[in-house]
Amino acid sequence: MNTGKLIRLNRLFSHPTSRFCSVAVDHFIGYGDGLPRGLRRMKLTLAAVVAGKPDAVTMHKGYAASGWGPYAGQVPLIVQSIAGRPDDAAYELVATAEDAIRLGADAIATAAFVHGKTEAAQLRVVSDLVRDAARFELPVILHIYPRNPQTLEIIYTPEDIAWAVHCGLELGVDVVKTPYCGDVKAYAEIVADSTLPIVAAGGPRTDTFEAALQLMSEVVASGARGATIGRNIWGFDGANITASVLAFKAVIHDGKSAKEALKIAGL
Repeated sequence: MNTGKLIRLNRLFSHPTSRFCSVAVDHFIGYGDGLPRGLRRMKLTLAAVVAGKPDAVTMHKGYAASGWGPYAGQVPLIVQSIAGRPDDAAYELVATAEDAIRLGADAIATAAFVHGKTEAAQLRVVSDLVRDAARFELPVILHIYPRNPQTLEIIYTPEDIAWAVHCGLELGVDVVKTPYCGDVKAYAEIVADSTLPIVAAGGPRTDTFEAALQLMSEVVASGARGATIGRNIWGFDGANITASVLAFKAVIHDGKSAKEALKIAGL
């Protein structure tokens, strides 16, 4: 691995545990019927997220250019390159590796939805981005989700998640983000079989914040390298976003239980 890529990856996984607690605010195209309050009020959301000092924040290039300036250099930036939906209503590359480098990002993220007729086409987009990013030694983080081939809804069965992870491995990405399957032992097998860091996707939104933290404690128990969390941080009405970041950090970095993390964060 080139030193440039290693430096960037080490910034992302800089915690002594080598685990990763990051926040994503890259969901706009997935909410075509109306943005949640946490995404509409992005200035306030970003300020609250950064105050919690996550390991990185993932966003699209437009907001990185217009809204990230006050926090530049304080928290690693990851630029999302795909605007897509699981049902194939949208899937377009909207940022390049060069865009990410010019914005000062430590990595570029991409997304793919596997199973279904567009699986191969989406994996080709990922492969093309890996080749593009290699010119700059820029790490590629793949957000990959298996779908029901008929309904195109996200599914969480271990065998399908294992397939999604394997696709990422074959394409040469640097980190794979994929859903937690709900079974610690099964997810641990997926993690153990991977030659790349596996981090969990933080959604879908749970009924309670404590339930989200409990799921995250299972992710940590599986041996995964952490998670990227979105709506379970900024998606609850009246959420204390900064305290939510601190609670997830307590679980991921400090190995605290959900109840302990709530107490530490003052929730």
